[in-house]
Amino acid sequence: MSFRRRSALVLLLIPVLVLLALVQVLPLPERLQTTPYATLMLDRHGRMLDARIAADQQWRFVPVARVPDKYRLALLEFEDKRFAWHPGIDPLAIGRAAWLNLNAGRVVSGGSTLTMQLARLLRDDPPRTLSEKAREAALALQLEWHFSKAEILTEYASRAPFGGNTVGLRAASWRYFQREPDALSWAEAALLAVLPNAPSWIHPGRNRERLRDKRDRLLVRLHDNGQLDDRDLQLALLEPLPAPPRPLPALAPHLMNTLEKAGNGKLLETTLDASLQQRVQDLARQHGERLAREGVHNLAVVVIDHQQQQTRAYVGNVTHGNPVEYGAAVDIAASPRSTGSILKPLLYGLMLDDGQILPQTLIPDLPTNYGGFSPENHDHGYRGAVPAHEALSQSLNIPAVRMLRAYGGGRFHSALQRMGMTTLFRPAEDYGLTLILGGAEGRLDEITAIYARLMAAASGGTPQPLASLIRSVPSSEAPLFMLSPGAAWLTQQALREVARPGTARQWRQFSSSQPIAWKTGTSYGLRDAWAVGSNGRYTVGVWAGNGNGEPAPSLGGAATAAPLMLDVFSLLGPAPWPEPPLSELKSVQVCADDGYLAGGQCATRDQLAPRQSHFQTVTPHHQRIHLDSNGQRVHSGCEPVANMQHRDWFVLPPAQAWFYRRHHPDYRPLPGWRKDCVAGALALQSEPPMALVYPHAGSAIYIPTELSGTLGRAVFRAVHQNPSATLYWHLDDTFLGETRHFHEKAITADPGWHTLTLVDNQGFRLRQRFKVLGR
Repeated sequence: MSFRRRSALVLLLIPVLVLLALVQVLPLPERLQTTPYATLMLDRHGRMLDARIAADQQWRFVPVARVPDKYRLALLEFEDKRFAWHPGIDPLAIGRAAWLNLNAGRVVSGGSTLTMQLARLLRDDPPRTLSEKAREAALALQLEWHFSKAEILTEYASRAPFGGNTVGLRAASWRYFQREPDALSWAEAALLAVLPNAPSWIHPGRNRERLRDKRDRLLVRLHDNGQLDDRDLQLALLEPLPAPPRPLPALAPHLMNTLEKAGNGKLLETTLDASLQQRVQDLARQHGERLAREGVHNLAVVVIDHQQQQTRAYVGNVTHGNPVEYGAAVDIAASPRSTGSILKPLLYGLMLDDGQILPQTLIPDLPTNYGGFSPENHDHGYRGAVPAHEALSQSLNIPAVRMLRAYGGGRFHSALQRMGMTTLFRPAEDYGLTLILGGAEGRLDEITAIYARLMAAASGGTPQPLASLIRSVPSSEAPLFMLSPGAAWLTQQALREVARPGTARQWRQFSSSQPIAWKTGTSYGLRDAWAVGSNGRYTVGVWAGNGNGEPAPSLGGAATAAPLMLDVFSLLGPAPWPEPPLSELKSVQVCADDGYLAGGQCATRDQLAPRQSHFQTVTPHHQRIHLDSNGQRVHSGCEPVANMQHRDWFVLPPAQAWFYRRHHPDYRPLPGWRKDCVAGALALQSEPPMALVYPHAGSAIYIPTELSGTLGRAVFRAVHQNPSATLYWHLDDTFLGETRHFHEKAITADPGWHTLTLVDNQGFRLRQRFKVLGR
């Protein structure tokens, strides 16, 4: 090759190399990385639940991962047939445009490729001059160098204008056809392929017919090229243009806010069901209107499919009343609220697994004071002793507090955290025994998810993550702690027996239609009402109250939250109740009276228990006694053994027995000792047959001052196993008097420690220390 030729070749290569270098090193437009997107939330079937416009007030959704085939074929046929072959600039198209423009005497064709159109969109659609055309061509070459053809096509589809403030294929598909781009018909895909060429034509007016003609011509070309058969073409040509865009649905705005703030992106593909979400929301609004008249202005509902462990409906906040005052924008379903009694079933199940109780085990229910904390039942009554499963189904507070004290507040606190409660920010000792009565705060979505996992375990399942809301993101990296299937099933059986006073009348009518295990809760001060329940398929959680923390006199879990929960279950329909997981249960023999293991001293019954539990407590409430022929108690020191009758007797401690007898008329107190046997009985009987109900041992009490300035009195109460016993009262060394049948005494005492002594008519003695507080 001659020197002249080599020089000419070098001169030709230099601009090419410079161009390649510029394509490589020049920065790409910032719009590729900084485009603001609208938020789009979809349900489990891909239906739209909610959407929020982008920061620049454009409906521009996250781009599709892949441009659908119908739209791709229609777009390339209409805009850029040689897209797959050119490097961003199509010389043939440019030559053709120049010839047409020259013949027409004006610009009738631009010769732009799709890549050049993308370049123009990335530069905010500048005026169409020759200099701008050159810049578009240069940027098109740069885009082709950095991106694949598929990526360029996706970028164009996500940025093309489709009329008004609708930008991008996904936004246009939803705005005009209410579906994802993958589901578009041939006619719809062809319309969206031609629309960016004249986006204003989509609006009502004479241009709509021109737009239809344009679409139809494209459909004919696709048919001629073999993309559509005759039938597809006929059907596509019959399709009308879409009506003007309707408002987008707003079915779960609070959930969308919560998920977006949690960093889940702008495309939220959830596990919700749009049709169920709409119906549950409508129900919540109906109940909200009723409750607003009673001073309750906020509701939240969560529905979980516990077989799939996926959330199906999430109504974050329905507000009736001043939206600012009652926090209409707050996602209450994800906000911490006082739990009331809603955690009691979890403690019950944990103690079953731990071998501390069985369902029939008697739990004391009598006046109780622990370090100044004196819980009360909802009816302000006492039952003396109550089976554990009844204490749960009746939501009794005193047995629950005693159970928590036996189990350990720290252990329960840790177990709740391992189950998925994220709102226990303080150490266990800060909550104390109030943890079981609403001293802590919980979120409706988390509590409902824990109940759902409890029901899943009762069905024989294994622990799973908390109920998922996002389809593509697991809600927990590892399975969380849950009860054994046996304990979970026994807990649900207890919750099926819910029959607390004040239960809504509709529950009794409803109970025959489908089995539901449910629990209510009401926080201290009447600020939060809960109802959470499960049938064989779904778990439903409802919270009711006021977003600003304002109390409502009529507020209560059974009266306020439960009716909505029951209506949601009616909406969902019945589901078969799970069979007992027999492989996870075992049968133990317990005393029929108190639910403890039989020690050969009681009538027995079979009781199911978790297979891995080790309940080992033999009944403490049955003792062998000896009677004479008149039914009086005797012992070997006062009666020959041959003359004795031996009986096994159910005996509760005196304080428990006194309250228990009011609810169980068939309870028989121990027979009294025969007079000549009393002296020996004092040595045989280790515990006195009496108890002081108030004050408790070691407690501190306050005696008020009367209006006259003198020290008032406190009423002390004692009980005795023998209803006809006489008690003699002594304060320190001073005799105060005697009582019979009803043992109450008004007592005054100076500040400081004192000793109260009680002696019955048979010589049994009880001493108890207490402290009187000063002013």
